[in-house]
Amino acid sequence: MPSIFEDTNPRELKELLGLIYSSDAALPDFQRDFVWDPNATQELIVSIAHNYPAGSLLRIRNTHSYFACREFQGAPALNKHQPTYLVLDGQQRLTSLYQAFYGVGDHRYYLDLRGLLNGLDFEECIFHLREKAKRSRALQQLEVQARDLILPLSVLQGGNGDFNGWTIDVATRLENEQNPIDVIKQLKQIGTDWIQTIDDYQFPVVTLSDTTGAEAVCTIFETLNRTGVKLSVFELLTARFWPQDVNLRELWDGARNRCEKITDFEVDPYYLLQMIALTTREHPACKRSDVLALDVSAINKWWGIVVDGLDLALDILNDDCGVLVPKWLPYYSMLIPMGAALARAASLGTTREGADRLKLRKWFWCSVFGQKYERAANSQCARDYGELVRWFEGGQPPDSVTAFRFDPRVLLDTTPRQRALYRGVIALVLAGGSRDFHSVKKITAKMIADQQIDDHHIFPQAWSNAHGKPARLRDCVLNRTLIDRATNQRIGARAPSDYLKEITKALEDVKPKSFKTLMDSHLINADDGSPLKHDDFEGFLDQRLDAIWDRIRDVTGATEASDLMAEGNGS
Repeated sequence: MPSIFEDTNPRELKELLGLIYSSDAALPDFQRDFVWDPNATQELIVSIAHNYPAGSLLRIRNTHSYFACREFQGAPALNKHQPTYLVLDGQQRLTSLYQAFYGVGDHRYYLDLRGLLNGLDFEECIFHLREKAKRSRALQQLEVQARDLILPLSVLQGGNGDFNGWTIDVATRLENEQNPIDVIKQLKQIGTDWIQTIDDYQFPVVTLSDTTGAEAVCTIFETLNRTGVKLSVFELLTARFWPQDVNLRELWDGARNRCEKITDFEVDPYYLLQMIALTTREHPACKRSDVLALDVSAINKWWGIVVDGLDLALDILNDDCGVLVPKWLPYYSMLIPMGAALARAASLGTTREGADRLKLRKWFWCSVFGQKYERAANSQCARDYGELVRWFEGGQPPDSVTAFRFDPRVLLDTTPRQRALYRGVIALVLAGGSRDFHSVKKITAKMIADQQIDDHHIFPQAWSNAHGKPARLRDCVLNRTLIDRATNQRIGARAPSDYLKEITKALEDVKPKSFKTLMDSHLINADDGSPLKHDDFEGFLDQRLDAIWDRIRDVTGATEASDLMAEGNGS
């Protein structure tokens, strides 16, 4: 029986991305869409820059064209070109890397070279920006890149050679007090330490031969998607501490049994280890190396305390910040400084729960709408932990609060793909007491599950398409709110002026003024003269933008909008 394997050789990342660009590598059309958020992409690039294993890839030679195929998201259209290979396992990783190194997709990725030269870790120096952001547009200019020593990762599409060319171009544009030769030498060292590693990185690639039948391919693909296993530091420490009579797995099971929200929110046990790392180090830090340096004494002393801190943090998010279900938690990593700071305060006997809750609530909203966790999340966790502890003890508020800035126009471009900001707005509306479209009762986690309440369009998608409304505005968070499945089905493709009459009558027959209570709770003006009642899409977006911005100012203490985006563009 012939082998189904053509070869099992490692392939350079740049070769694999080049095949995507030339349309010689594509996806079977039955693959799910690209779903990774930019933080996951950054984490993958950090692993590659350290030459850590990032999993293997599986592809099949496409000789027989068993399946309809499509290009990777952001890659050139296939235009009937038959790719040489179809990727069965590795779509998310390859798509994210292709978009980062080819400068396509919704985000652009950068490396702060000055930070590297000043001794910061690679993971603290990589960051991303929305493609339409004002800063992102500025960084298209070589003069700005030279001034700030910021490298767009798209430069690395051509490998270390293009990086060397970029360094020379940058050196010619430096300010007078900088010696170009010295800067080139310094950047060359970065090329040796980091860029060359990325340039040389290889993925293990298993290539199935063209003798593999379609049925076998489907079985393999199904098995891969059932059995994928994520390696974790938690497992490493579980093995390390076992001989010392500390069973991390038992501790974790006990924490989940004692604190239901830890289970409900599917919290990663690694977060508890990061919290312990923050609370036990003289200089707070929670990177992988810091967690791996933990010893048994730290676990014995702090495990129970940080579990209680995390439980209280989840209660605050749930009760005070509208995060009723995991789907609406903007950044999971925010749990780390919240839980650790509450644990530290409790251990010192200084916690004043009422006052601390108010402080944490303000910090939460400022961090979410200030998008503080888009870059170097571990460093942000450490910084926020120290500043929150000092604030709890009567010190100054964290920088996330005092330096908060927000441009409300960014909401016009905030769709579900901008996961954190989008989730933050939905949580903000929930925190204000948004109500169910049936009972007009405040929405609860149980109601979300029982009635299948989810974010849906206010001006329906079909209506917007029929009236030529841009997709980015149709799908933006201003045109979304939480609606139960049955109501959403009744809305269908109808205009607001039509379906609102039905909702109004149903509610007013039961309880007068309940319709206004309902719509106000979703920050929607549905008075007789409102744009919504007259199917004025643009007027409605403007009105809801003002309402949500007013609420953001309430919870953050902001007094005025900032100009953080190019005129007419998203953030």
